[in-house]
Amino acid sequence: MPFSDYKTALVTGASSGIGAAVVERLCKEGLQVHAIARSAGKLDELASRTGCIPHALDVADVEGITRLAKEVPFDVLVNNAGVDRPGSILAADAEGIDLLVDVNLRAVLHLCRLVVPGMAARDRGHVVNISSIAGAYNFNGNSTYHATKAAVSMLSRQLRIDLFGKRVRVTEICPGRVATDIFAHVHGDSDETYKRFVEGFELPKAEDIANAIAFAIAAPIAVNVGHMEITPTLQVPGGLSTTRPQEAKA
Repeated sequence: MPFSDYKTALVTGASSGIGAAVVERLCKEGLQVHAIARSAGKLDELASRTGCIPHALDVADVEGITRLAKEVPFDVLVNNAGVDRPGSILAADAEGIDLLVDVNLRAVLHLCRLVVPGMAARDRGHVVNISSIAGAYNFNGNSTYHATKAAVSMLSRQLRIDLFGKRVRVTEICPGRVATDIFAHVHGDSDETYKRFVEGFELPKAEDIANAIAFAIAAPIAVNVGHMEITPTLQVPGGLSTTRPQEAKA
């Protein structure tokens, strides 16, 4: 199984939610896992529980991730870090756009630039990009978030072309609603937020996404699981909405 072929892994956004679950799962598989997140305290807790190597680092810090990529030849890269801001482009601000582009897209591109060439040279590796159903479907959300996740989706496909002829696999994970603390980060950590997005719903958990990633990595080396869309059974991503014209403001 390919897990036995891999020694090291890098997971971003590792302090909580899906990232922490992935770190825990990969550590159980025997990999030396380097975990990146901004929260040093949460990383230390994760390290004490799993044995991972913590790096209190912002993925937007290109110098920092460059140093790390030069120190360790990573066999598995999990680009999980992501942020969101509520609202459409009609209410967007420059700070929010720059933040989402820096974390959700620019960091992913730089980490691929820094890590993937080494995988190709060794003819061994696996890149896992966690995008979102927001990269494939339109709904009332943050336009910038949709745009960055769509870019990550296209990057995942393009990586397969860039790596043609090499035993480096690429998996895009597209989650729908998952029971994590991302809703608290975006909409505020309150009872109202929990009731609106989590309470009463049957949702996949972070460990479900981690298990899906482990499935893709554990597949025979001749098998590339390219795309996995993981949503609640009771969630559908599409729909048809129609409205009447609205009068323009003077």
